[in-house]
Amino acid sequence: MRTGDGVFVVCEPNAASTWFPSSDHPADKAAYDIRIKAPRGLTAVSNGRLVSTYDKGGSTYTHWRESKPMATYLATATIGKFDVRTGRTPGGIPIYVAVDPALKNAGSVDVYGVTAAVTDHWSRVFGPYPFEETGAIVDDMPQAGFSLEVQSKPAYSAVRDESTIVHELAHQWFGDSVSVAQWKDIWLNEGFATYAQWLWAEHRGTRSAHDSFLAGYRARPADSPFWQIKVGDPQRDTMFASAVYQRGAMTLQMLRERIGDPAFFTLLPAWTKRYRYGNADTADFIRLAERVSGRQLDDLFDTWLFTPGKPAL
Repeated sequence: MRTGDGVFVVCEPNAASTWFPSSDHPADKAAYDIRIKAPRGLTAVSNGRLVSTYDKGGSTYTHWRESKPMATYLATATIGKFDVRTGRTPGGIPIYVAVDPALKNAGSVDVYGVTAAVTDHWSRVFGPYPFEETGAIVDDMPQAGFSLEVQSKPAYSAVRDESTIVHELAHQWFGDSVSVAQWKDIWLNEGFATYAQWLWAEHRGTRSAHDSFLAGYRARPADSPFWQIKVGDPQRDTMFASAVYQRGAMTLQMLRERIGDPAFFTLLPAWTKRYRYGNADTADFIRLAERVSGRQLDDLFDTWLFTPGKPAL
C-alpha cells in the first residue's frame, strides 16, 4: 500500500505473492534475505536483523536477514521516513523501533518502552523469545486501519494502544514461530493473541482473565450471529471474524479453569517449545493439552470450537 512517503507492506493472508515469487501458504516457511533499493533519504525496514545499509547515487541499499523460518505472509519491505531507535530490552533482547515522524505526537503510547516490556514479559510466560530481534514499524497509513504481526517487528498503520502492541507481540510465539498448518486453524493465532491481552490486563492488575471472559460472554446474547461461527473451522469469509478472536480466547479461559493454573502455564511454553519454528494444528494442541494436564478434553474443545450456539456455563 502506498503511503505519502513510501510503501506499507503487510501480506496476511495471501498478498506476499504480489511482490515476490512464493508458494504463499503458512506451511511453506523459509529463512529470508531481503535486499531493498529505496530513494536516498528513506528508511527500508524488514524482518530479522539489519545486515548492512549504504547510499549510492540517489538510492539507499538495505539488506535485512531473517534467519529463522518465516511464513510468507509475515514478510515486509516497508519504506518511508522513520525515526529509528535501537537498543536492548531490559532482558537483553535486541530491539529496533521505527516510527513515522508524522506520528510523533499522535497518542501517548511509548511504543519502544511498551514493546520492550511486553517482549520480556511474554518471554517469561510463553518461553524464550523465538527471534533475533523484537521491535515495531509504526507508519502513517490510516487507510489500512489494522496492524499485523510481521515477524520480529509488528507493523502498525498508526500509533496503536498498549493492548494492540500486547496482541501483536504475542503473535511472535503464536502464529509466527508456531504457525498454523492450515488457515482453518487460525484461532491458534488469534485466540491466543487475544487471550494474551487478557493475561496482560491480569498482569497489570486491571482485570482478571476470568472477568474479561465474562464480559465478552455476557455482552453477546444467545441469538447473536457471533455464536454461530465454528471458530475451529471457519470459512473463508469468517476466518477473521471477531468470534475467531474472542471465542478462541474464551476457549483458552475455559481450558485454564478446567485444568488449573499450574497445568495451563506449563502448557503454553510446552506448546511454543514443541512446535518452535514449525507448524501445528488444533488436534496437535488438544493432544498436548491432554498430555500436560492428564485430562480428557475433547468435550471442552468440541463445545467451544466446533459447536454453534452459546455454550452454557
